[in-house]
Amino acid sequence: MTATQLLRVRVGGRELDIEHRWVGEAGAGAPLLVFLHEGLGSVSMWRDFPQALCDAAACRGLVYSRPGYGRSTPRQPEELWDPDFMHRQALELLPAVLEGLGVDVERHPPWLFGHSDGGSIALLHAAHAGRRVAGAIVLAPHILVEEISVSSIEKARQAYLDTDLRQRLARHHADPDSAFWGWNRIWLDPRFRDWSIEREIESITCPLLAVQGLDDEYGTLEQIRGIARRVPHTQLLELADCGHSPHRDQPRALIEACVEFLGRQAG
Repeated sequence: MTATQLLRVRVGGRELDIEHRWVGEAGAGAPLLVFLHEGLGSVSMWRDFPQALCDAAACRGLVYSRPGYGRSTPRQPEELWDPDFMHRQALELLPAVLEGLGVDVERHPPWLFGHSDGGSIALLHAAHAGRRVAGAIVLAPHILVEEISVSSIEKARQAYLDTDLRQRLARHHADPDSAFWGWNRIWLDPRFRDWSIEREIESITCPLLAVQGLDDEYGTLEQIRGIARRVPHTQLLELADCGHSPHRDQPRALIEACVEFLGRQAG
């Protein structure tokens, strides 16, 4: 596993530093998995899962922290995200990161591996990128806002104010306030209640695996079952004894399913 590095990109008229890491020992011609983290995630919060998956699937991996997270450029204190923040990540930042790192998406389309907000970003990118994406694996993605999501995010806000959550996030983010409040405020913004990408994802044509735990505290199974209704070729994986983070709660079962899914597409 290589050390993290910083990539300078220009997005929306701003210069941004993007923390990233390459993982996996596969050769340059191996499939590339791009890991897209959750709403409070970062490069380090994936821990060793990207390496483990890439080793098992004989893939290369690219893990990066979005602006506001990890060691990437932090969110400015007065900066409030708009309801289209995931669209901007999917359609502006992700292409800029891939281009900046020399990934030729025309000749070698990458696979996307997204968790939670990162899963939604993966779906949005796949819906617009066409053949420039080989396929996508999404864990606990959001395609609409549910009451269970809002309730859990309200509880997270109270935990950030009243417990050691800020100190724990500081292990993974240079500016934990940037990471937490950027995510928390937009999800609890009344304007965000009507957010939905249900119609938008209908244009996805690439292979798609959607995974969710039966005990997910941030969303019901309608999230991935709704994907399957709109993208009929979707493969679903519903995991017992699993909450919002299948890669932490059921890593072995998840890796086995991903390796089988990737191998079937390659075959």
